[in-house]
Amino acid sequence: MWLPMPPYIAAKGFSCHPPFLFLQLLCDCRVNYEEETMERTRLNLIRKLGIFCISVALIGIAGLAPCEATEPVLGGGSNTASGSAAGSASSGASSQLERCDETLGTMAVVEDQSAPWYYDLHQYKLGSTVPVLRMLIQQSNCFVVVERGRAINNVMQERAFEQSGEMREGSNFGKGQLVAADYTMSPSITFSKKGTSGIGGGLGGLLGSVVGAVAGGLKANEASTTLLLIDNRSGVQLAAAEGSAKNYDFALFGGIFGGSAGGGLGGYTNTPEGKILTAAFMDSYNKLVKAVRNYKAQTIKGGLGTGGRLGVQGGQTPASKEIK
Repeated sequence: MWLPMPPYIAAKGFSCHPPFLFLQLLCDCRVNYEEETMERTRLNLIRKLGIFCISVALIGIAGLAPCEATEPVLGGGSNTASGSAAGSASSGASSQLERCDETLGTMAVVEDQSAPWYYDLHQYKLGSTVPVLRMLIQQSNCFVVVERGRAINNVMQERAFEQSGEMREGSNFGKGQLVAADYTMSPSITFSKKGTSGIGGGLGGLLGSVVGAVAGGLKANEASTTLLLIDNRSGVQLAAAEGSAKNYDFALFGGIFGGSAGGGLGGYTNTPEGKILTAAFMDSYNKLVKAVRNYKAQTIKGGLGTGGRLGVQGGQTPASKEIK
């Protein structure tokens, strides 16, 4: 005679007694395992889908498309140099570019082509910084740009043709027509680096591999530039400004699915360094314009270049003669 079925087994819904009970327990355990496995799989898929949706939302908030980079940010903005200029008028200029109601003088832009930073531009397949700076200057209407680059050779060549008698009568290339450059702007790149940092590790650890792959595709590009404003008649530096810019290269699908699925879909992972440098120079120029709007000449007792206020005993400068 079989013993009564234990309550905890009866609660499980079993209706048979040993020896069939053991077989039923085995079958039931297998069914439960399969059901739990399916449930875990379903929950895992829901979790991954949720993380993916969160990732896409983060991308949208950051202004990122899955296959591109953010625009370079100068200061707190997001636009770089664009458009055109003709005289005091401009078209399509960045809304962030500082403008002047009154033009302050004529300016030449001259870069030090022997400086190390100039040679570094070649690795990014970039040329002279002068053209973009000249466009920014003219769009701002703060200065009138005069030619002092290679094109001045053509200007002088036309005068040589006129003097040789080869030009038509009335060509009017006589002397006394060139406009002097009141100021010279000297640009330099003080720092430029691609892929300086990523933000994948922390987010990946907190939110899982999908977000980690998304965030891991974010790489920062940074640049810092300086502009100097020189008075051509005296050689005195009138103003100086440093600017910077930063953006993020973004590669979504390559980071999540790997090379086989993403292939070359990593967007703008090779974004031209020129976009960053242009934004950094605009930031520098905006700061320079703001500085000259509030310009106040530096003065030295006795006059500039007459020896200064730091004298030495026995010297001939006014400050030196004051030393007893």
